[in-house]
Amino acid sequence: MAVTLAEVAARAGVSPATVSRVLNGGYPVAGGTRTRVERAVEELGYIANGPARALAAATSDLVGVLVHDVADSFFGILAGSLQSALAPTGPGGARRLAVVCNTEGDPAAELAYLALLEGQRAGGVVLTGGAAEDPGHTTALAARVARIAASGAPVVLCGRPPLPLPAGAPSGLLVATVAFDDHGGAFRLAEHLLALGHRRIASVAGPPGLSTTRERLAGHRAALLRHDPRLPEACADLTVHAAFTRSAGYDATRELLRRGAPFTAVAAANDTVATGVAAALREAGLRIPEDVSVAGFDDLPFCADTAPALTTVRVPLREAGALAALLVTGRRPLPPGGITTLPTELMVRASTGPAPAGRNGP
Repeated sequence: MAVTLAEVAARAGVSPATVSRVLNGGYPVAGGTRTRVERAVEELGYIANGPARALAAATSDLVGVLVHDVADSFFGILAGSLQSALAPTGPGGARRLAVVCNTEGDPAAELAYLALLEGQRAGGVVLTGGAAEDPGHTTALAARVARIAASGAPVVLCGRPPLPLPAGAPSGLLVATVAFDDHGGAFRLAEHLLALGHRRIASVAGPPGLSTTRERLAGHRAALLRHDPRLPEACADLTVHAAFTRSAGYDATRELLRRGAPFTAVAAANDTVATGVAAALREAGLRIPEDVSVAGFDDLPFCADTAPALTTVRVPLREAGALAALLVTGRRPLPPGGITTLPTELMVRASTGPAPAGRNGP
């Protein structure tokens, strides 16, 4: 049986009118009261009546775009492509206003921005970047996304895995996923390094607890395992988790060098991290790729201009942004299951070369 507004009000210790004000937004509600209501909604799995909410919500031309870091080229390219694709395609076409929300990768900020967008009756929402893999956050996010979609506003998850919607959510919700083949891309990159003779391959992985980090690291390890069952264990001490920044790549590489375990290649979490890796290696007097090969991920525009040019995995960011725009505006129907996986591509450049003799493991 569906949970009622009155049951949410009883759980939160407020009136049904207060619950309605919190859910509809646009009305002042004390922060503590709003928190109690939102917690009760999530705990009970309350889903507002879709047709009724559609009359009062999802009527604006505003599209919310949530990014981790607006200054990061990865998100800038995605958001820019998406905004360009929101432009009218013909005479009389509706123009959409893209509002970019910078979450700084904070799950609480992600939920807060979604609540604000719901309150502003956004006509659609696009969530970009890796998802925090915390069960509590996943449950809260699923409930919020289901409420927004039930109002008639499409939601697109771009660059993250599908979201399990709560039990009892209405069928046919407009929730789409545009995923990247991060696992396959990392697998092919590791295979490239292995083919060059590298066996001691360090990995400067992304932050733990993030879907992107998990997928890329899993693909990397799968390639090692396929080549030699001993390699994942042999390279276990060569994995360091770091933020997706140049300084984090620099610090992580200094830590790898401090540990003293030999390595002949570094697979970085992304291209920005790879620039920090390269800086630390050069500072230590190591040549790229003669002493240590370096590879990134994403294929951001600067990769072809680094010295040497960076081997990386191309993620189709512009294509993903354009597709997300089509889905969030209803100009492209949802695919079967609501999921589209875009392929990644290995881009071999001068930063990777044959492993130096005498410095490898098994």
